[in-house]
Amino acid sequence: MGWQFLDTGAMYRAVTWVAIGRGLDLEDETALTLLSSGLSISLIPDETGDRLLVDGEDITDSLRRPEVERGVSLIAKVSGVRSALVSQQRAVAEADPTVVVGRDIGTVVLPDARVKFYLSASVEVRAQRRYRELVDGGVPTDYRQVVDELVRRDGIDSARADSPLRPAEDACLIETGELELLEVVVKIITFVESC
Repeated sequence: MGWQFLDTGAMYRAVTWVAIGRGLDLEDETALTLLSSGLSISLIPDETGDRLLVDGEDITDSLRRPEVERGVSLIAKVSGVRSALVSQQRAVAEADPTVVVGRDIGTVVLPDARVKFYLSASVEVRAQRRYRELVDGGVPTDYRQVVDELVRRDGIDSARADSPLRPAEDACLIETGELELLEVVVKIITFVESC
């Protein structure tokens, strides 16, 4: 469709990666807020998909590392981090036509978006997908660890005070557990064309 793609979770992963690299305590909310407020996060198009840059450095290939997986929910629950990143997410979405993906897009980041979707699947289905993605990407992975991490992240993200994980009231809900990727795409495009 020619739109750019912004996975807002990648932005939280970027802050996590930088925080780890700088040796910050992932529970120091003041330091994390200062860090995220000073970072410039941007997307650049690439033939394989958009690349994520932090202060001009492409860190896309580091965003799924195990240490980032373990720390990202700690970063994402910090209100100051969320505030800093939401501003950048809105700026990206307003600059060009953008598909924005994340756990609070329809409720917080872009509550007035013309079309909203909330995709869901069981923990087991999501774990199988993530496991395949990691293994295919050459990342040594333990399936049970992937399941445990998803359950932990879902718990943190659903219970956080700021921007908890939940569907927007006006979102089109799609259960993807039994669907192939192309089937999900067809459902989304059909819905958009009917608007």
